[in-house]
Amino acid sequence: MRETIQSRIASQLNASGATLSVAESCTGGQISHLLTTVSGSSAWYLGSVTSYAIPVKEKVLGVPAATIREYGVVSGEVVAAMAEGVRRLMGSTYAVATTGLAEGGDGRYPEGTVWIGVAGPGGTITRKYHCDLGRKGNIRRFATVALQTLAHYIKIDSIV
Repeated sequence: MRETIQSRIASQLNASGATLSVAESCTGGQISHLLTTVSGSSAWYLGSVTSYAIPVKEKVLGVPAATIREYGVVSGEVVAAMAEGVRRLMGSTYAVATTGLAEGGDGRYPEGTVWIGVAGPGGTITRKYHCDLGRKGNIRRFATVALQTLAHYIKIDSIV
């Protein structure tokens, strides 16, 4: 049986005693769902904020309103602030965040665009990704790519 990305992340976090939190917008809880399918995830998974609405991004995650105004809610700057905000809120070692367009474009980005942010001891990285699989397919793919990005970050961070 092939190892899932969430199982690989569990192994990485268990090996180091690190913890994880998640801030989701366009993935609507899919990342959290995948993580909690791993037996024993309560040892390293602290929780999440599904911040679909802009006021939740601002009030709960601490994303500055000026950042949203200047760059738009679907942006590398906003997803970085989301990842940093949930990491701070939960007190986790690492955090992963998503914001994007699972359905419909916004004039700047086409449907199927997601920004992924990962924050941890080594700083914060962002990545833009695009796919065209319809709403449900986009959400599933966004979640998988976010977890792949997180796993890569943790691997690199543990080497440094």
